Amino acid sequence: MVKMGLFAVMVWLIPVVTEGSKHWTNVVMSLSIIGIIYASCLAMVQNNIKRLIAYSSIAHVGLMCAAIFSQHELGTQGAIVQMFNHGINIMGLWFMVHIIENRLSTQNMDEMGGIAKVAPTFTIALLVISLANIALPLTNGFVGEFLMFNGVFNASSTYRIIFTVLAGLGVILSAVYTLSMIRRVAYGEMNTNTEHFKDVSKNEWFVLALILLIILVLGFYPRLITDLIAGTR
Repeated sequence: MVKMGLFAVMVWLIPVVTEGSKHWTNVVMSLSIIGIIYASCLAMVQNNIKRLIAYSSIAHVGLMCAAIFSQHELGTQGAIVQMFNHGINIMGLWFMVHIIENRLSTQNMDEMGGIAKVAPTFTIALLVISLANIALPLTNGFVGEFLMFNGVFNASSTYRIIFTVLAGLGVILSAVYTLSMIRRVAYGEMNTNTEHFKDVSKNEWFVLALILLIILVLGFYPRLITDLIAGTR
């Protein structure tokens, strides 16, 4: 639903009220950057893994919104790419949370840890999907984020450099809370709640393999999606 809102901004709001959107560019981009940093800070202090992922999504949507209101071709293309790729990555993360909750009956990361010792396949999938979510190069999240930053940097706004630097801070914070989540969930010492954690089943692996395939294919060959939206503005 959030992606539908962003899509409506691109295809309806900006074309209909072009001059108004240009007039309010600095305000909207400022609010978007504030949303990125605020949501990232909230994600960093979460013990609940579902809330962490939810706040992570808010931060990503903030960057997409800033890129759209940069009204630069690269920013718009990057937002479209990222809307698709973020949908894949967040679906993967929610599926991982479903597996965890199904086995441990908890969302509290304080009650997790050491899963890598008993479920290596699960851990590898969690690692790849999480790193794609923070736009690691050679994953699907990198290209869209790179284009969005180019769009923000080349925006007509007089504050474009400040916006780019602050948005970059959001990327750093994203890496901090994501890596912390991986460490708390999969590594460290096992406890009575995680020592009997079962690795992914065949059905679960089928779903994860499909998600991982999309992440890696679009990471290594992003033209599969960028060529489809070339010239979009």
